[in-house]
Amino acid sequence: MKNKAQLSGKKLAASPSLRSLERIMHLLLEPGGCPWDRRQTHSTLLKYLREEAGEVSRAVRNRDWENLKEELGDVLLQVVFHSALARRAGLFTLGDVIQTINAKMVRRHPHVFGGPKLATSAQVLRQWKKIKLVEKGKKA
Repeated sequence: MKNKAQLSGKKLAASPSLRSLERIMHLLLEPGGCPWDRRQTHSTLLKYLREEAGEVSRAVRNRDWENLKEELGDVLLQVVFHSALARRAGLFTLGDVIQTINAKMVRRHPHVFGGPKLATSAQVLRQWKKIKLVEKGKKA
């Protein structure tokens, strides 16, 4: 007899949504899930994050777009995995990670979201660096 995770696995595997990936990770980490996944920590996952970033880099250099799609999925999995571990520890959730990057992107692009327009990439980079310094508590 198939368990609930097995029965829902086919539906989850066919779904393109981030919520489905989050649910898959939850199932892997719960009791009765995957023994390997359940043993991982933020520290033990670092080598995989570095490895996946390198594979993204190789796919881009090789202009292998099909492989890039797969490797970006692997990087996304790392983000979801770290977020699931953090949620389990009561630190933050995947939603918190997404909210944080959304706010940062709007904050660091005032030239798009209501501030004075910038004409060049160089101007954008200078502004980005100034905003980042202010955010980090340093003088711009």
